[in-house]
Amino acid sequence: MTHSLRFDAISEATPGPKWAARWQRSGPAYEAWFIARGGDNGPDRAACEAALHHYMPKLVPVHAQLTALAGGSDRAARFLSTWCPPSYLGGCSLAVATSQDDIRLVRNYDLSPDLNEGLLLHSAWTGRPVMGMVEFLWGLSDGINAAGLSIALAYGGRQETGRGFGITTILRYVLETCETVDQALRVLQRVPSHMPYNVIVADASGAALSVEIYAGGGAKVQPRLVATNHQNDGSAPDRGAFTRTFQRSDHLDAVLSQMHDPSGLAHRFKQAPLKQDRYAEGFGTLFTAEYEPLRRHMTLHWDGDIWEQSLDAFKEGSKDVRYGGVHVSTRPYAQDIDWVKIGLEYAAGRQPDWQSYVPGWKDVA
Repeated sequence: MTHSLRFDAISEATPGPKWAARWQRSGPAYEAWFIARGGDNGPDRAACEAALHHYMPKLVPVHAQLTALAGGSDRAARFLSTWCPPSYLGGCSLAVATSQDDIRLVRNYDLSPDLNEGLLLHSAWTGRPVMGMVEFLWGLSDGINAAGLSIALAYGGRQETGRGFGITTILRYVLETCETVDQALRVLQRVPSHMPYNVIVADASGAALSVEIYAGGGAKVQPRLVATNHQNDGSAPDRGAFTRTFQRSDHLDAVLSQMHDPSGLAHRFKQAPLKQDRYAEGFGTLFTAEYEPLRRHMTLHWDGDIWEQSLDAFKEGSKDVRYGGVHVSTRPYAQDIDWVKIGLEYAAGRQPDWQSYVPGWKDVA
């Protein structure tokens, strides 16, 4: 079947009705996933809030606001804290290219279209303007702040878990509190992640780092400004052959060795082997995000289309993206989808059949 995803660009300086509307739309699916994956057996609300206060205190007021908008339940507070959450998977390729007068951080986001929120959020929750691609309703998979600091993550390749936060909340904290690569590194080293991830950061001075994050805490700077879905600590990735992580990593090394103009990096991400098209298998490139620290600017790329945004001139809007080359005659709206059933399907490891959950859904070749 055809896969599609609606991307929304939303600006809301402080948590309010726009965020609450996203919670109403996506919250039921996340709750179903959280319950089915054993989230109710995790730390209680007091422990989650204590961990947030200890490691990321500047997010405590934001978490309280979001929890209130989500209804104020203990489960909502625990889910939104992302302290010791259930495990989850992902893909992605990352790289930074630099020159004397330019720097670009580029990432491919590889996953099923049904598992991405498609939300680009522009906010100033702690006073500093931030924009980026949202995951878990307030975390970030990638983004940029008013200082030009840019960051993106890639799954580290293993489902190993430890006591820590969901990585997207940590990336949010970096952009809310840091201005430079060095400051970001100190946060990544101090705040524990619950799973292994690879993170790349770049700032407006031209500095950049690639960092391996380990389950339960710890971070190590890597010599190459590329990252895919394995780590260099001697571990073997769970799905290395499926994700082609080593092939993509080697290809990125070759690309950067020949890259003289950073502005050409995003184009290379839209080509094989970096671009993935296995959407039915849950591993397709949903977007290419290009960050420009010097301009405080980002561009989302798809086949034949782009969407440019700036921290200084952010424009709200929506864009429907279709994957697989098949025309979609009828697109489901969020309020028509049974998100709870879909969340349970994913928690059970099955790929949902949209025709079972959306009345009138049909694809026409």
